Amino acid sequence: MEFYEVIEKRRTIRDFESEDIPKEVIERVISAAMKAPTNDHMRDWHFIIVKDRETAAQLLDIVPKGISDEDMNQLIKDWNLNDSLQQECYRNAVPKQYRMLFDASAIILPLLEQKTDILHPENISHLNGFASIWCSIENIFLAATAEGYGCNLRIPLGNESEHAREVLGYPEKYYMPCFIGMGRPKEKALIPKQKDIDIKDRIHWDVF
Repeated sequence: MEFYEVIEKRRTIRDFESEDIPKEVIERVISAAMKAPTNDHMRDWHFIIVKDRETAAQLLDIVPKGISDEDMNQLIKDWNLNDSLQQECYRNAVPKQYRMLFDASAIILPLLEQKTDILHPENISHLNGFASIWCSIENIFLAATAEGYGCNLRIPLGNESEHAREVLGYPEKYYMPCFIGMGRPKEKALIPKQKDIDIKDRIHWDVF
């Protein structure tokens, strides 16, 4: 695909076909991730690729498998989700948090070496490493799109990070910012409508 076509087609996918992803495709996607900008030039990133179903089930055992309508309505209220398109997106995404990962052909866990306390930084500069890994994650989404696949992600909640470490055995010095599900989008995968934004309202020349 042309670059701007990839940008246009890149959408979060939560419904997948039952299809294996060739190893060489995943390696190309991770190669793209490794080309992202990095704060210290070292790119001390690692990527665990989970394709084994038993391992995936064990890894995701801690992730909620659904949510009641009552709890969903309360979540929307608690999070002050007042926009109708935003509500629609969350109503699609939240109940699928387990299935969108388990049904993916591969679960990717990016890891970065935790050199500072990300949750309690002394200054914004201490988040440079965290920002860099997210640049690599965006490259994963774009590269997967260019290959004809789609991705979703889940930010770990509660003890999910510790559980992932126990299941997959990565060292204490590495931090996992998210789970990424990757697979072939279903032909009729539900993709919530995006909010239309006129970029002219968001660009400010020289001053705000």
